[in-house]
Amino acid sequence: MSDHSVKHLIIGGGIIGCSIAYHLAKSGEQDIVLIEKASLTEGATWHAAGLVGQLRSSRNTTRMLKRSVAMYDRLEEETGMAFDWNRVGSLRLAATKERLLEAKRLATMARSFDLEMEIITPAEAKELFPYIDSDGLEGAAFIPSDGHVDPASLCQAIAAGARQLGVQIRQGVKVTDFDVKNGRITRVMTSDGDYEAETVVLAAGMWSRELAAKLGVVVPACAVEHQYIVTEPLPNPELVKGLPTLRDPERLVYYKPDAGGRLVIGGYEEGTLPFGDRGIPGEFVRQLLPDNLDRFAPLAEMAGQVTPVVNEVGIRQVINGPIPYSADGDFVMGWAPNLDNLMLSTGFLYGIAAGGGAGEMIAEWILEGRPSLDLWPLDVRRFSPHHATKAFMYPRAVEHYAHHYKMRYPGQEAETVRNLRLSPLYDRLREHGAVYGSKNGWERPLWFAPEGVEPVDQLAFINPGWKKYAAAEHAAVRDAVALIDQSSFAKFELIGHGALEALQKIAVSNMDKPVGSVIYTQLCNEAGGIEADLTITRTGADRFYIVTGSGFGVHDSDWIRRALPKDGSVHLLDVTSAKAVINICGPKSREVLQQVCENDVSNAAFPFGTAQEITIGAAHVQAVRIGYVGELGWELHVSTEFARHVYDCLWDAGQAHGTRDVGYRAIESLRLEKGYLYWSADITPDYTPIEAGLGFRVHLKSKGDFTGRAVLERQKTDGTDQHLCTFVCGDQLPITGGETILKQGKTVSQACSAGYGHTVGKTIVFGYLPTSLADETEFELEVFGERYRIKRFAGAVYDPENARLKA
Repeated sequence: MSDHSVKHLIIGGGIIGCSIAYHLAKSGEQDIVLIEKASLTEGATWHAAGLVGQLRSSRNTTRMLKRSVAMYDRLEEETGMAFDWNRVGSLRLAATKERLLEAKRLATMARSFDLEMEIITPAEAKELFPYIDSDGLEGAAFIPSDGHVDPASLCQAIAAGARQLGVQIRQGVKVTDFDVKNGRITRVMTSDGDYEAETVVLAAGMWSRELAAKLGVVVPACAVEHQYIVTEPLPNPELVKGLPTLRDPERLVYYKPDAGGRLVIGGYEEGTLPFGDRGIPGEFVRQLLPDNLDRFAPLAEMAGQVTPVVNEVGIRQVINGPIPYSADGDFVMGWAPNLDNLMLSTGFLYGIAAGGGAGEMIAEWILEGRPSLDLWPLDVRRFSPHHATKAFMYPRAVEHYAHHYKMRYPGQEAETVRNLRLSPLYDRLREHGAVYGSKNGWERPLWFAPEGVEPVDQLAFINPGWKKYAAAEHAAVRDAVALIDQSSFAKFELIGHGALEALQKIAVSNMDKPVGSVIYTQLCNEAGGIEADLTITRTGADRFYIVTGSGFGVHDSDWIRRALPKDGSVHLLDVTSAKAVINICGPKSREVLQQVCENDVSNAAFPFGTAQEITIGAAHVQAVRIGYVGELGWELHVSTEFARHVYDCLWDAGQAHGTRDVGYRAIESLRLEKGYLYWSADITPDYTPIEAGLGFRVHLKSKGDFTGRAVLERQKTDGTDQHLCTFVCGDQLPITGGETILKQGKTVSQACSAGYGHTVGKTIVFGYLPTSLADETEFELEVFGERYRIKRFAGAVYDPENARLKA
């Protein structure tokens, strides 16, 4: 019997834990207890710099941060506690022409996110922040609704609001261990006795990883050292009070006005030190680390260029404290896979900016089963076990930290901890000029450098060098034959006498098809939102082979496992490492395949949408006639040890037909031409299959109930408020997604995917439109601050009849 029985137990009394408690209580929940091993704020919250910026690369992360600002605007009136919230705006300087392009790209993105951000001149920037040296600046961007706050006071105000709503906050209570039974935490052992809770929330910052390890849960969250200085008072201290926050990414520094006419100046330098990689020392309560002015010196020098006045004032204080980080620099949120009642909320690099909105999202996640905004970029299920190893997490966190302000071009890849997961074809493709990127630890060819071209990625905002090489690969798929290594697909087998019934309950399509059928389908939540986008092959009466994207395996398998019966009648097995995948595609692919295959692969013998076991050379291969590029082709799922043999057979046979290797950058342009969708961009839990134009995959007549059916049935009958549309433009625009779609000067949508279709000679854009605009065809797209005419296009831009696919 436990000493305490509660509904919600929150571990961690920083801003995130307090905000979750507050929002749960504000939603009407009772019996909420927050426990903190020391006192509130005494981990990382108290020494945070306190900048509150809202714009991030993800639309929904930005929306979440906007909710923080909305909360901070009302909190003092609600609680009666002042916390020095200053909504003074934020200024981002552009010290080079490339930085101005970057700022314009961000401003375009902000517009699509409904966040006001304006590009201003150097003179206007100097008016806002008179201490800057505007000589040589190309411009700046200003977000009027950003601000800064005193972190500790804010946290105490949120805690006060939580207490007023009935939350119990117990300080000086340390978690020592957990009991787990049947996938649930049944007991949390603490210095204050044992707790039973329906939901346990882990919001313990840099301690989360060690606590989760007691549960066997992988949490890729850590901490690194971060320094900032507080200056002595500047001349004219009254002027400092109303300054906006300031960032100069080219010179890696940020500024925050501080009390008494002082400035807080920090930045993101090379070679910061990991913290806690050998365990967090002692209790580490309200502690700082020894300052390292040698490491800070380059930042101080650059700050002297940005604001020469700092060369004339002294340093009052140096703060060097551990800040939370994660394996990819973003938050770690959501239900922990393999446990039914552990909610994670940790790894918050910018926790003060996120605190209010993140608390609201986690509360929704707990109470509704999902947040009202799809937060895939922050979801713990984007990580695999290798992400949480010290060998991966700390070097990658240090790299992300150093790149926090550095120029990041579209498609730029991390450089540390590479070559972890290698396809059997890795060496062969490297010999062929592969330029590799990384996805979930897998090395994957982005494009292939021809002989005489260095196999190094060629990136830029406007006309990246890689595009001409990817265009040639695109043409090979359309005109001849190509081989694509897709071994990084996540692959699972669902086995057991309850397998069909289990799939029928979660998939929108009728899964009761003959053995050998290949079914493209979606798994939806209760609201009809798309949680997974899969290809499933029926390989036996009680056996299905499931394929999903390289980065979605943990997410999709967790979604499926939570829906499976608990009686042991169905098992989901991860077979990713057992199978390599070689995609042979293009109008000449049948001729090449038939040369090396013992079986008949004619259209009559091997129709589209089916799978068969065939023999290629000396290897038995599961061939699946489906694809993502819109041409005749087969995915060849090969036992790993035979993969190179199969590839070599196909490569040699294909030389007379012009066979080429093709990378993932070409796949992107090929799938855009065909109108094929990508989960996490075009389709997410925010959108239903009906809204996304996938209603043909929703089988209401041929099957019974399934998750989300009621909503989808209603949408099929009554229509929807929005539809995914395709837009085209005759110009080749430098776009990658996130651009603003406008009608008569008003923002109406955001480009969820965008690129150039080399075969059709058009820029192609996907975006959702409100149904009220369904009859309109003329729109505008904003790119780097310029507007271009785009036209809505019905159906696929290339081969809408699928004649080539089914040839």
